[in-house]
Amino acid sequence: MKRTFTVVVERDPDSQWLVGEVVELPGCYTQAPDLTTLESNVQEAIKAYLETSDSDENSPDFIGTWRVEVSV
Repeated sequence: MKRTFTVVVERDPDSQWLVGEVVELPGCYTQAPDLTTLESNVQEAIKAYLETSDSDENSPDFIGTWRVEVSV
């Protein structure tokens, strides 16, 4: 069975590494120096998460992202 997950990618300002967080799996994230490695690491993190999680757990549905500008 195949499942699709949403990954939010950010760049760590200190290390400059990419950090990927799987939206539907709380606490599931990984990092890498480039996108190719990050994709591989994310797949590994998802598999590890699913192997150790309660399979009856409902995952949230990803809706979207927003960029919000705020005057400070």
